[in-house]
Amino acid sequence: MPRLPFSDLVSELHRVLVRHGLADPRAALVARLFAENQRDGVFSHGLNRFPGFVALLKSGRLDPTADPVRVGGLGALEKWDGRMGVGLWNAHFAMGRAVELARLHGIGCVGLRNTNHWMRGGAYGLQAADAGCIGICWTNTIPLMPPWGSADVAIGNNPMIIAVPRPDGHLLLDMAMSQFANGKLEVLKRQGRETPIAGGFDREGKLTRDPGEILASRRPLPIGHWKGSALAVVLDAAAALVSGGQASHQIAQQGTEYAVSQVFIAINVTALAGAGEIEAAVNALVDHLHTAAPLVAGEPVRYPGEGMLRVRRESEQLGVSVEERQLTELRDL
Repeated sequence: MPRLPFSDLVSELHRVLVRHGLADPRAALVARLFAENQRDGVFSHGLNRFPGFVALLKSGRLDPTADPVRVGGLGALEKWDGRMGVGLWNAHFAMGRAVELARLHGIGCVGLRNTNHWMRGGAYGLQAADAGCIGICWTNTIPLMPPWGSADVAIGNNPMIIAVPRPDGHLLLDMAMSQFANGKLEVLKRQGRETPIAGGFDREGKLTRDPGEILASRRPLPIGHWKGSALAVVLDAAAALVSGGQASHQIAQQGTEYAVSQVFIAINVTALAGAGEIEAAVNALVDHLHTAAPLVAGEPVRYPGEGMLRVRRESEQLGVSVEERQLTELRDL
């Protein structure tokens, strides 16, 4: 697989975005976030999604110049309207505002409505952790999976993110409500690989590891079975209520994912306990986790986000991995 210097990848993505009508500073931020996703090994939301984002720009379904506007608030809690702007720009702004509120109140929460796909949600958790805060955020989506006990697609996959600050590498949980996110299934299908464990049902209703069958049936397996299904529902409700925006069933009425609702929370633990105490506490947790004996030799137990950090360091040393197909698509753009 070819590798590109990170700075070159950012420059190419930026050039394409500007050519297709996205001006700075939005183009610079979006290019950096897409490149960071690819750098960190999150291929499902790196170059794999970039052509689709460019197509969205050209479609007119988002406003490339819109900024979020504040529509309500109560102390540390605020509601903002994304005005159908660029999802990555809106999400980065909203988490930044949550951090500002956390510096004033100890905690900040921003509900964001009428926004678009944020791509990799983990980017905004890391943004909060870089600021010394615990970052929590989630989004609702168009219905993508059935609720437990049904084969009818009726609930969103509604990914949730929790990031904990740590100088030697933040802890990062970035998970969809299905065992494998749709983007991951698409990558595995393209690579001709199966899921490591059963990830959903085939078109005959049988559990399968075939990502193509899961995508075709539209029946991914919720995490924790009924628990993941229930979590998807309450995250959807909370996002709609905090932001004053749409729930997944309302998004579905538009026929495509459009005007989603999101929540961004920052908790200023560094101010609460001090940077040294936070670092010592999280390092002790990580060190204890690493004492656990691995089930498979050569595959040590990892904290959430450790695998991502390993890929990032490799990308910084050797260059960012890019598939030949993705290079071709980028040249075409």
